[in-house]
Amino acid sequence: MPMAAGWLLRRSVVMCLLLHSLVLMTCCFHHAATSCSKNCYCSESEAGGKTVRCSNLQLTEIPDDLPNDTRRVYLDFNLFTAVPANAFAGLPYLATLDLSHNELAQLEPGAFRGLGNTLQFLDLSSNKLENFIPEAFEGLRAQANLTNNPWHCDCSLQMALPRVDLEAASLAGIVCQTSDPADIGVEGLAFLLAPEIDLCVIMKKTTDVAMLVTMFGWFSMVISYLVYYVRGNQEDSRRHLEYLKSLPQVSVPGKSEESSTISTVG
Repeated sequence: MPMAAGWLLRRSVVMCLLLHSLVLMTCCFHHAATSCSKNCYCSESEAGGKTVRCSNLQLTEIPDDLPNDTRRVYLDFNLFTAVPANAFAGLPYLATLDLSHNELAQLEPGAFRGLGNTLQFLDLSSNKLENFIPEAFEGLRAQANLTNNPWHCDCSLQMALPRVDLEAASLAGIVCQTSDPADIGVEGLAFLLAPEIDLCVIMKKTTDVAMLVTMFGWFSMVISYLVYYVRGNQEDSRRHLEYLKSLPQVSVPGKSEESSTISTVG
């Protein structure tokens, strides 16, 4: 009888422990589910931290309910057209951000603000980015994938590249699809790998020509004014002289008598 009682006691303890473990697991799964962004899938590991996958969900706006302890976010294959300012400012531990294969055409200034100290990899490949906005990448030192975008290469791009702190190799992903001027021969080339091409030289020449044209215009105006002024003075002088000639001559009596006396004496 005592043996049966001991066996029942041990079995009860084991059942209690199993039940307790099941409750804890349920609570953990519930916490993971409730702390994940809507419609996204979250996973977490002790070594890698939390990963949020929102891929291929037809999303049109960046989710604003991403858990703030997220380390990796996958937002690829969606329908985003722009990344607004401070879109990821609430993610202080974010190390990987995938925004590839979207419709992104605009990165607002400050789009990745707050990620400078943690972000290690940024994927913006296969989008519709044409203009490089350095203010969007402020403070970022991450490796970035910028390939497969219809980049437009001009003087603004050339001036913007030295202003960002992205890894230098990342900027090699900017391959020019169009350029200004169009006939400079940079289309299809990685702009960073073509250092001999200076897109700002044409602008400088255009500016110089514009300045010369402006100076010539001012010079012509000054010459025209001087010619007009001289001709106007000449015309006034001529009219004044004609006026003086048209006045009747007045004889001076004293001088006339003196002339007569001189004539008589002679």
